[in-house]
Amino acid sequence: MSGLSVPSHQTLLNAIKRDHREILAFYTEYKAAAGNLDQQERWANQLTWEIARHSIGEELVVYPLLEKALGDKGHALAEHDREDHQVVKDGLKKMEGLKVGSAEFDSTLKTIMDNLEEHIQTEEEQDFPQLETAIGLEKSVETAKSFERTKMFVPTRSHPSAPSKPPFETLVGLLAAPVDKLKDAFSKFPTEEQAESATAHIQN
Repeated sequence: MSGLSVPSHQTLLNAIKRDHREILAFYTEYKAAAGNLDQQERWANQLTWEIARHSIGEELVVYPLLEKALGDKGHALAEHDREDHQVVKDGLKKMEGLKVGSAEFDSTLKTIMDNLEEHIQTEEEQDFPQLETAIGLEKSVETAKSFERTKMFVPTRSHPSAPSKPPFETLVGLLAAPVDKLKDAFSKFPTEEQAESATAHIQN
């Protein structure tokens, strides 16, 4: 459900940055649609889908590599990143019971995005540059491909009870997403043209 094509030889850091830019762009579209509940619902769905896919992709592929490549330091960084994700997951779960466009929904989403922006800055400026230096270009490109593939198997809703370490995330997450729920969720997304327009300014 992404508005951007994926370069075949992008590095892991570039792949993650692209995801981050998309997430922020979709939040901008949600805010711009204030007063139009149909559009806000579509952008809220797009935003939460991208956050969930991105987060679980990191937990399945990137954080284990961070631990392996950077040893004790990597374990500490990965654990902190997982804690950040848990805060976001809890917020997304809370949003499921709220009305899109309501003051409480907007407030909850703003809190999620504020936390996420801090998390994004830490990952892009500290955690992942260290990882790329440790693993080298070839491994970075290889991991970027694994990261993109993994995101294809993420369910439509975030489940805070799902463990954030593999292999449980894939199993619990997929079992928690019935086919009919997946179909229902896909019916309320922005069009491909809208998604492309929202992210057109992001450079490949």
